[in-house]
Amino acid sequence: MSYAAFARYYDALTRNVGYAERADYLLRMLDRFGHSPGLTLDVACGTGSFTLALAERGVEVFGLDASPEMLCFAQSKAARAGYNLLFICQRMQEMELPGTVDTAVCSLDGINHLTREKDVLETFRRVARALNPGGYFLFDANTVYKHRVVLADNVFVYETRDVYCVWQNEYLPRDNRVGITLDFFGRAGADYHRSSEHFYERAYSIRKLRSLLGKAGMTVRGVFQDMEFAGPSGNAEKVVFAAEKTEETVARRSGRIG
Repeated sequence: MSYAAFARYYDALTRNVGYAERADYLLRMLDRFGHSPGLTLDVACGTGSFTLALAERGVEVFGLDASPEMLCFAQSKAARAGYNLLFICQRMQEMELPGTVDTAVCSLDGINHLTREKDVLETFRRVARALNPGGYFLFDANTVYKHRVVLADNVFVYETRDVYCVWQNEYLPRDNRVGITLDFFGRAGADYHRSSEHFYERAYSIRKLRSLLGKAGMTVRGVFQDMEFAGPSGNAEKVVFAAEKTEETVARRSGRIG
């Protein structure tokens, strides 16, 4: 899926996300683990707002996303801000980088867009392959609670100066998926033009994500309530994982130790 219609309105609908605050939060988290970000990969970077927020904080960063439409907006945004950033068009579960990185991040429920467990595992494996030993992978994920209670079968309406958006959900309890239909009514003078996007997001339990990270060769160093440094509550809507590619996991995968 290219998210062609969504790309056009994504920034207008996510102005309240707080990319600067989220970038500061993840950098503070890395500092708490004694890890310098170094060369950083922003996985599922979308229109590049978070990539740019990291660059503005002095991080050497590049982005990766499967949507060429999203990346067009990302490239233009970075150029307007005076940054020459690299953006790669690849699906995260098929990621192939020419070299390794020190840190990988994935924000705003990018992992939830992977609705097959095997794709989550493959993404984690490819992130681990891309990381240098001692590298960190930080990502957030919407929880089962959020899918079951908050998103559920609800309808949301958003209105900005440029677009009127109707967001309709269909909750599929068997695997905690939500079918999301977005109808956009974009303003063009006195007229509105309609476009639509439909996709699924899936929530995975904390236990399952821990297990998949371990299978991929990463050690979970912490799971946190979003934008906090405490563990998640039972009704947390989003959690943040910090996982490390340790020398021990590298050795285990190569068969050098037990």
